[in-house]
Amino acid sequence: MANLSPLVYWSQTKQTLLLKVDLKDAKGAIADFSPVSVNFSANGHGARGVNAYKFELHFYALINDENATFVVSDNKIELQIRKLEPEWWPRLVATPQKPHWLKVDFDRWRTEDDGEVEEKPRDVRQDYEKEYAELQKRELGYIKEKTKKVYMIFYNLAMFVGYLYIMVVMGVLYYRDGPDSIGKTYANVGNAFKFIQLLQYLEVMHPIFGYTKGGAVVPFFQVSGRNFILFLMIDMEPRMHAKPVVFYVFIIWSLVELVRYPFYLAQLLGREVGLLTWLRYTIWIPLYPMGILCEGIIVLRNIPYIEETKRFTVEMPNPWNITFDMVLFLKLYLLLLILPGSYLVMSHMAKLRSKKLGKGRAKRMQHLRAD
Repeated sequence: MANLSPLVYWSQTKQTLLLKVDLKDAKGAIADFSPVSVNFSANGHGARGVNAYKFELHFYALINDENATFVVSDNKIELQIRKLEPEWWPRLVATPQKPHWLKVDFDRWRTEDDGEVEEKPRDVRQDYEKEYAELQKRELGYIKEKTKKVYMIFYNLAMFVGYLYIMVVMGVLYYRDGPDSIGKTYANVGNAFKFIQLLQYLEVMHPIFGYTKGGAVVPFFQVSGRNFILFLMIDMEPRMHAKPVVFYVFIIWSLVELVRYPFYLAQLLGREVGLLTWLRYTIWIPLYPMGILCEGIIVLRNIPYIEETKRFTVEMPNPWNITFDMVLFLKLYLLLLILPGSYLVMSHMAKLRSKKLGKGRAKRMQHLRAD
């Protein structure tokens, strides 16, 4: 069955684009933005009745995909997009031929003094990306993929297999030994977990070398925070190895990654899996608070051990004439983890969820006023 596309009405200002998708009572709406395109899918009542609708648009110029979002209401879905550079576009899509379901929203249309907008030179291989790939496949028998993309596919696949291995081992041992296996979790999968967590530092390098979008600071602190718990709080304190909290924190970390890496793989392969997207931006709601709680318990349990061993503590006198109290540091770490740390992480994920899954269905009264 051919994919059904809804009617889409577009308008612009010099800085923004507004796409109005003509779908009533829409459910499961997903919009995946990139700097050059948007992939949209939803179930709702459109031009062909109640059906699953989807469309893909390659934009005339670059957009700010980090701030793009959409709002679902009872009678339409609005995609709100900012242009990367403030300028008037002569058309919305890259190709001169527009889809038959794409219309101009004349009620909101604005142009630069109603004059003609000069069109810039363009790369036909980007404007007709699918057609070019199909031609390449017919000529060569295969599609040439960029080295970066191939590497990212293998990296995400390897990380998924690694976390899957950890979960399978833990599951099999728990099925065989029951609760007795909980205390042996670190002995059974600790080395594998350390190896795969060290590999995650590659995700700090990816944005530096242009393999992924975004900056390196956020992934560095995310990976380093988890490795602080794994290496310094668990691995270096043998009395922590058999604690049940290690079992639970390993499960939480693994579940997050078993959703995240398949989601990235699907994006790299150009596949939009609605359930996977929903899980990627929803599963953190129960798992992140539980993970923060488990990490806090691990740090709290380490405080008396470090008071006893003086591990990582620097006392006077010493050649550097400095002191460092690891116990005080851990107490401050707990305060930062529980209060501002958890708020920043949760608010960041909530913003991403709003961007990918929409801001939710607007209140009925607001639309009555708008009408």
